Amino acid sequence: MTLSIPQAGGLLALCAGLSACTVDGGDTAARGDLDFAPQYDGVSTRLLDGDLVNFHVEMRGARNEADVQSYAECAAAQYTLIRGYGFARHLRTTIEFQGGIWRGDAVYTISPALPRGLKTIDAEVTVSSCEENRIPTV
Repeated sequence: MTLSIPQAGGLLALCAGLSACTVDGGDTAARGDLDFAPQYDGVSTRLLDGDLVNFHVEMRGARNEADVQSYAECAAAQYTLIRGYGFARHLRTTIEFQGGIWRGDAVYTISPALPRGLKTIDAEVTVSSCEENRIPTV
């Protein structure tokens, strides 16, 4: 295939434009992840009834509510394993942010077999993921 000078120039301009899209330290989303340095301030756990467990988590430096939710899920997964079960099901989480501190209040059921519902977690898999992502567990 032969390109004329104007076509070749257009192709070069397109390539130059696309190269500007590469991540070279100027991508704010990527830089934001590099700057992410949360402080996990602790978990308190309360057994409400047999298989129903309440987790209160506190952290600083969360990017959003999803980070707080992940911290609570990691705590729930480890607690599930400690109790000798393999699965948990998320029931609800409320999150508040005040004075630079994120607080989460989550409730899970724990069980030896995969529970019914959409928001279930495999405790072993979740704990492994938490370790990879450096999110502490109970």
